[in-house]
Amino acid sequence: MTPATRTLDRIVATTDVHSNLAHSAGMLTQLHAERGRSLVVDCGDFFEGTGFYRLGRGGIERQILLSLYDVIAPGNHGWSHHFEPGLHELTVCANAVAEATGRPLFRPLHLVEIGGRKVAVTAVINPQAFSAIPLDQRAGHRAMDPVRALRELLLAHHHEVDTWILLSHSGFEEDRELASECPFLDIVFAGHCHSDHYAPEPVGTTLVVKGAELGAGYALAEPVGSGWAARTCRFPDTATLPAELEAIGEAIEAIRARLAAPLGPVARRWQHTVPDRRDLLEAAAARLHTGLGAEAVILNETALRPTALGEVLHLADLLAIEPFGNQLVHAALPEAVSGDLPGLLAHLTERAGPLVVAPDPLPPGVRSVLTTDYLAETFLAGRADEAGLQLGQAVRHVLAEIPPTRVEGEAE
Repeated sequence: MTPATRTLDRIVATTDVHSNLAHSAGMLTQLHAERGRSLVVDCGDFFEGTGFYRLGRGGIERQILLSLYDVIAPGNHGWSHHFEPGLHELTVCANAVAEATGRPLFRPLHLVEIGGRKVAVTAVINPQAFSAIPLDQRAGHRAMDPVRALRELLLAHHHEVDTWILLSHSGFEEDRELASECPFLDIVFAGHCHSDHYAPEPVGTTLVVKGAELGAGYALAEPVGSGWAARTCRFPDTATLPAELEAIGEAIEAIRARLAAPLGPVARRWQHTVPDRRDLLEAAAARLHTGLGAEAVILNETALRPTALGEVLHLADLLAIEPFGNQLVHAALPEAVSGDLPGLLAHLTERAGPLVVAPDPLPPGVRSVLTTDYLAETFLAGRADEAGLQLGQAVRHVLAEIPPTRVEGEAE
C-alpha cells in the first residue's frame, strides 16, 4: 500500500523490540493490518538482543522495518544499521550530528497529515544512551542537547505544523523532563528505559506513553477533539501471517531451527530457573580469573539478559542470555586509572551499569584486567589484547554440565 492510497488517522509506536522474533507473528500481522490507517513508527533498539540477530545479522529486522514502518528512531543498539540504504531514509533524529561539522546525521523531521492535521514527527537519542553505542560505531558522531535541538526545530517549522510528535530513545523519566522543557510537544513515545511504566502520563498538555518492549505491545495515539488521546495495546499471541509477509516468516523459521541446537544438560543449580544475572556473571568471572590467570576481571551485568532455562541448554538460550557477542580482552590500565581503582569502578558503574569484579575487592595496583571489548574500547583508554574467548563461551561453561564443543553461531 503506497502513501498516496493511505488516509492516516492515528499513530502506532513500538519500541525496544531487540530482535525478539521468536513469537512475532502477532506483531507482524497487527502492524500489517494497521498500515492502512496508521503511521507506524519505532522508538529505537529494534536490533540486537537474541540469537535471531546473532545468526541473521539483522537481515530479518531490516525486512520488517522496510515492509511495515514509516518512521524509525535510532537507538544505541543497532546504530550502524540506520546508515544503511533504505533504513537511513526511514530514520529521523533531531540531535544526532556530525562531530566535525554539526550537520544532522539523519533527516530531523517527517511531515505527514493525520486526521486532517499537519503533524511533525521527530526523534531524539539521550546523550547517555548515545554514549552506550560502541565507540567504533559512533566515531565522528555527537548527540547534542535534546531540548536545544527540539526548540531549534520548533523555531524552524512552527508555521508548517499543527502537532508535534516525539519518538524518544531516552527513558520514561527523562521523557517527562523533556515534555516539561518542551511543552509544544503533543505526544512523546518513550523508549530505551525497559521500565514497567507504560500508561499515558500527562505532563502539562503533553502525553508521555510507551508500548511494551520486546515485541509484546505498542502505544497508540490519535486526534480527539482539539487534542490527542493515547493508550497502550498488546499484540495478539498468535496469528497467521498475510501472504505479503510469508518470506519474512520463512526466514524466521529457518533461524528458529538453527537456534534449536542442543548444547548439553543444564547444570542442576540453574535448571528450571531464570538465572540471576549477577549470580551467573560472578560464577563466570571466578572461572575466568582462575582459568585464564587474569590479574583481575571486570564485567558489567548489562552484558547478560534474564532467560528462563529448562533441563537442556539450547543455542537459543545461550544467545538470549548473552546476545551481544562480547569478546573478552586483556586491557592494560593507564597509570592514572590503576592508581584509583575505586574511581574507575564508580565511573564504569555510572556509564555501563552494575559491575562484577574478581577478585572482590580488586587488589591495589592492578595494571591489567580481563573485560569485554565493549568496556575496554568505550571506557578504557589502554591497550587491549584479545583473550581468544567470548563471554558467551564462559557463560556456557558455567551453565552446561558437560564440556562444550563448538556449535554453529559461536566463535572458536
